Amino acid sequence: MTAEAARPMRADARRNYERILATAREAFTEEGTDVPLDDIAKRACVGAGTLYRHFPTREKLFEAVYRDEVETLAQHAFDLLAELPPGEALEAWMRNQVRYYAERRGLTVALKAALDHESETFALCRSRTQAASGALVSAAQEAGLIRDDVTGTDVLRLCHGVGSVSQYATPEDVERMLGVVLDGLRAG
Repeated sequence: MTAEAARPMRADARRNYERILATAREAFTEEGTDVPLDDIAKRACVGAGTLYRHFPTREKLFEAVYRDEVETLAQHAFDLLAELPPGEALEAWMRNQVRYYAERRGLTVALKAALDHESETFALCRSRTQAASGALVSAAQEAGLIRDDVTGTDVLRLCHGVGSVSQYATPEDVERMLGVVLDGLRAG
């Protein structure tokens, strides 16, 4: 790590970074990942030089948006564990995951396609989501609420499956499918 990379950002640089990131997420969701970066800079009210200083390539911006989305989802798991009993935390997080996959499916697919699956970013995101789902599953298992043979990865895959088919289903069907999944996870 270089000395420059270790140095914290100035407050104005941090605000610009966050504004660009939020604007890019919004633009990618609304218009797809081919939106011109100069348009993102204009919408974020920063110059193109500022955008490129933070994100020298489109791929770096994709990585930052993807990392930020994954970090938010993962942190939500730990927040729920601190606030709710284990079973309720797991169910609330699964509902959030399904909703996320349903609402952001196009963006997630595009961002994942743009990333190298062997990249540090992809490995970090995979590790973070598995740690979050694993923590929820372990807590629910320790409380005797879900089957002992379930893993955090299983839960991620189940949520992804329900979220993926939600584009072809009614909200009621999605709720019913999620109920079937939750019933299948229960112990005993």
